[in-house]
Amino acid sequence: MKVCEIFASIQGESTYVGMPCVFVRMTGCNLRCSYCDTTYAYNEGKDMSDDEIIETVKSHRIKLVEITGGEPLLQKDILSLTEKLLDDGFSVLIETNGSVGIKDIDKRAVIIMDIKTPKSGMSDKMNLDNLNLLKSGDELKFVITDREDYEWTKEFIKKYQLINKCKILLSPAFGILQPSELSQWMLADELPARLNLQIHKYIYGNEQRGI
Repeated sequence: MKVCEIFASIQGESTYVGMPCVFVRMTGCNLRCSYCDTTYAYNEGKDMSDDEIIETVKSHRIKLVEITGGEPLLQKDILSLTEKLLDDGFSVLIETNGSVGIKDIDKRAVIIMDIKTPKSGMSDKMNLDNLNLLKSGDELKFVITDREDYEWTKEFIKKYQLINKCKILLSPAFGILQPSELSQWMLADELPARLNLQIHKYIYGNEQRGI
C-alpha cells in the first residue's frame, strides 16, 4: 500500500473529537474538492506492508486509529489492514469521500463518510448505494460552504431519511463559512445534527501537517 503519513494527534472531527488518535493517511484520491485541505496526499507517500503499518501504529500506544486519505478505499488492501487492526484490539475509523463502495468493510469499523455538497464540485460523484449500508454507529459528514450548500443538505437528509439511520455531521468549510453562521441556521431549523468543527486547525493552525 502507498502511505502518505502516519502520525498521532488529537481527533479533530466526528463524534470522537478530542480523543487521542493515530492517523494512517493513504496516498491517492479520485476527487478534487474545491476546498480540499490535503492536496499533498494526492501523490506523496511510500510503499508499506500491512505489518509495517501496524508496527508503526502500535509504536504510538494509542488504541483509536483512523484510516484516511486522500481516499483510502482506492487501495484494496485497506480491507485486510482494517481487519488486522480490529483483530489486534484497535478501534478503527475509516474516513471516506463517499464515492467508493463500502459494502466489503469489516462491520466492526466505524465509517465516517462524506456526502459532497454542490460547492465542492463533486456532488455528482457520490455512490448513493452506500446510504443503505450505513450502521447506526456510522457517521455522515456534509461540508458546508454557504447557505446554498446548507439548504441542499437539508433536502438530502430529508429525501434519504437519514436522521435515524446514522449520526449526521455538518462542518463549516474552514476559512469559508463561519461556525457561528452555520450554527444559527441549524438552531433556527431545529436540525437534529451535530456541528462538526475541525478543532485541530484551531489548535495547531491550518497549514501544519501531521496534526
